[in-house]
Amino acid sequence: MTIADTHPNMQSAPPSAKEIGDAWSKMVAKRRLYTGIGLVILLVAFVSSVRFADESNAGHFFERLPHLFDFLSWLIPKDWNDVYRALFDLPSPNGANGAGGEEFNFPLGRVYVWGNFYIPEYFELMIITINVALVSTIIGFVFAVPLAFFAARNMSPSHPVRLVTKRIMEFLRAFPEIVIAGLFSAILSIGPIAAIIAVGLHTIGALGKLFYEVVENIDMKPDEGMRAVGASWTERVRFAAMPQVLPNFASYALLRLEINVRASTIIGAVGGGGIGEELKLSISRGFGAKTMALVLLLFVTIIAVDQFSAWLRRRLVGEHAFLLQH
Repeated sequence: MTIADTHPNMQSAPPSAKEIGDAWSKMVAKRRLYTGIGLVILLVAFVSSVRFADESNAGHFFERLPHLFDFLSWLIPKDWNDVYRALFDLPSPNGANGAGGEEFNFPLGRVYVWGNFYIPEYFELMIITINVALVSTIIGFVFAVPLAFFAARNMSPSHPVRLVTKRIMEFLRAFPEIVIAGLFSAILSIGPIAAIIAVGLHTIGALGKLFYEVVENIDMKPDEGMRAVGASWTERVRFAAMPQVLPNFASYALLRLEINVRASTIIGAVGGGGIGEELKLSISRGFGAKTMALVLLLFVTIIAVDQFSAWLRRRLVGEHAFLLQH
């Protein structure tokens, strides 16, 4: 028998509902106060930075704000039918007899395949962009898979190998694709090769990080069984780890393919070829019909790639992985 049993008054009484409610109200009020103070600090910092930027900008941001949509008005085509004609390289009546010059020279971009059969110029450029993204993703996947097992804490052959591999992948994804593409464009000249190298290198670093995090979360019991029968490191990776991680690897690779399509478009602006270069030229020259045609084609392509990736991911991973588990 304890002292508390012989003296019931010494035991602390449980808090009442009112006391619990008051404590909860105080805590909520305190959190709201801290949130309000944080929002005020962020607002003051934002206003101060905008004012500093406005004073540092020769054009003065707030003075030019009413003209924000002037540039977009320049890109509105006078004849919306020209968007369709630009997309399929059809002659435009607005450019008849040389009128309009380069803005309406749609048929000149045709890529003839056989006889009178041709591929519209923008479709051919879009195919180049998709090829850059596809090849870059394949290159990134092939190199990222072994690097992931070297970098994973639970599968790496040794600690120095793991550290070196992680630093390599961090270096590869440290620089944006457009910076790497600009460097290789200066070395290898303008074209898709520089874009493939740039996007491929960045993809190796990005996928490698995602992959080794997946590897570190696998069930190690199959690996223990392989160790027990004297399997080598390669055999453990092949038969114990790969079956567990391959669905996630495929899912991340397809997601990266979608990202690389967008990246390949942007890289075209610095000489990487494809549709991005033509889009940059059309915008800079104020060719409304061509710009709208390129934007429309790019938008439709991105949707198609996203839908195809989602369908293929479901087929590879399995429909059950996308269902709610009860």
